[in-house]
This record gives sequence, C-alpha cells and structure tokens, in this order.
Amino acid sequence: MTSYLLRRLAQALLTLLVISMIIFGLISAVPGGIMSAYSENTDMTPEDFARLQAKFGLDQPVPVRYLKWLGNMLQGDWGNSFVSKRPALQEIADRLPNTILLMGSMLIVTLLIAIPLGVFSALKQYSLFDHILTTLALAGQSLPTFWFGLILIIIFSATLKGADGGPLLPGSGMTTPGMPFNLLDLIRHMILPVAMLALISAAGYMRYMRSSMLEVLPKDYVRTARGKGLSERTVLFRHALRNALIPIVTLLGLELPYLFGGALFTETIFAWPGIGRLFFDAAMKTDYPVLMAVLMIFSALIIFSNLLVDVVYTIIDPRITLS
Repeated sequence: MTSYLLRRLAQALLTLLVISMIIFGLISAVPGGIMSAYSENTDMTPEDFARLQAKFGLDQPVPVRYLKWLGNMLQGDWGNSFVSKRPALQEIADRLPNTILLMGSMLIVTLLIAIPLGVFSALKQYSLFDHILTTLALAGQSLPTFWFGLILIIIFSATLKGADGGPLLPGSGMTTPGMPFNLLDLIRHMILPVAMLALISAAGYMRYMRSSMLEVLPKDYVRTARGKGLSERTVLFRHALRNALIPIVTLLGLELPYLFGGALFTETIFAWPGIGRLFFDAAMKTDYPVLMAVLMIFSALIIFSNLLVDVVYTIIDPRITLS
C-alpha cells in the first residue's frame, strides 16, 4: 500500500500543478482583469494606471507572473485581498468555521434521512411506500436550489409569523443583528439553509442507497448468511448494508471538498458568511488572490478526497486491495 500511496501522491501533486496553470491562465485572460475597476475612473492619469499595473505585477508576461505566484504560494504567501487588504488565507480562515458548521450539519441530516429511507425502500420494493419515496426523491433532485431556497424564505420568513409577530424563521445571516451570541438563535438561523441543502441532497443519496441495497440483497453471501440461521437484522446490517455502503462512501468522499467550498447559491441566498459567499463576492469584485486561494484549496481537496475514498474502500470491503 505504501508504494501505491506514494505513486498517487506524486500524481496528485502533478495534477495540482497543471490545475494551477489552467486556473491562473483563465483568470489572467479575463477581459479587463483587476484593472477594470480603475479604467472608468476619470481622475486617474495614464501614469497612475501604469503604476498600479506595476504594483500588481501586471506589466510582466503571464508565465513570469505565474512562476512568481507559485513561488510565493509554496512559501505560504497566497497574496492579499484587493478589497480588504488582508491575507487571502486569513479571509478564508475567518469564513471556514461557518461553512464547516453549515455543510457538516447538512451532511449529518442528509445521511440520517437518506440511509434509513433508502434501505426501507429497497426492502419494500414496488410497494406503495417505495413508489412514493422514489417519486419524492426524483422531485427533490429536480428542484433548482436557488428556487427552493427562495420558496422557503417566502413561506417561513416572509409569510409565517412567530409568537412575537416576527418571522417564524430567520431568512438570512447567522445571528440576529444587535443580539449577543445565543446557541438557540444560531440553530434557528441554520434551519432553513440546512433544510434546503439536506432535502435536495437526501433525494440523491436515498436513490443510490436503494439501488445499492437492491443489488446486494440477492448476492450469494446474503443468502448464505440467512441459510446459517442468522437473524434478519444481522443479515441486513452486518452483511448487506456494509457492502451496500460502498457507493455511498464514494459519494461522501466527493462531498468532502464541499465541506470547505460551501454551497454558493445557498450561502448567497441566505447571506451565510461562508466560503461560498466569499467566493461569490470575490468573483464579483475581481478579487483574484482570494479566488485563486479558494480554487486551489478546493482542487486539492477534491484530488485528495478521491485518494481517501480508495483507502476507505479497503476498510469497508477486505476484498478490495490497493496495488
């Protein structure tokens, strides 16, 4: 396994290098670039414009700028935000706990809903309950995220009122402005964005879980377990479910980067101060150091999460070996 991991790590680093070149090249090719914010300033002289270009290193060829950026990045200097003037990594670090809180809660709620319903739907295949669940799952997967979020805000924040006459559930932010931090207040602010993400995600997970269970249940080792006289509960949870979880592990591995990256639409709609909202604001304000930092970290997490999934496979199913 050691040689396999070293080989995959070398491939991951090479892939990251290629990705960094592509991202840097695409951002550098954006019309106007970061100087577009100054081009419409009538008070700026050509000399001022040239001085700003030199300050940002835009007077140098793209390959030279890339190598300089890469060298600084490897030394831990990811640049400063053009908007806040703070280090890009500090901007990300400030938002990361908020995103992990939101996405982690969403993932837990999603699994608590999807796995039991998927297993039960497979055990009751073609029953009325199965048809209802699969129909709802298909509808949930088809819902546009931004539309569903707006509907939740209209119903639970704008229309329905609480006992105090205010909105039944907050529709934006993490806390109520002007109030000290309160755990109950935070939970109330999390309900709508978590419900929006979890319901849509659970629809996909439930269908995968159902399909995986239906594939595993007729297998020989499941019939053998029943033939040995094991209880149905042991057969289902110790033999069938453990093997049916392998596709779910793949999905979870691909979801791990989103614990960092956040949900762009969700965080924007609900004004949640996370990485997704930071990325959106940086894109709108052409804050390239923050954009590059978010994209590179997100790319690295995607690559290494795939490697993690391969390792977890061997733990869940001893038949799988790494070579």
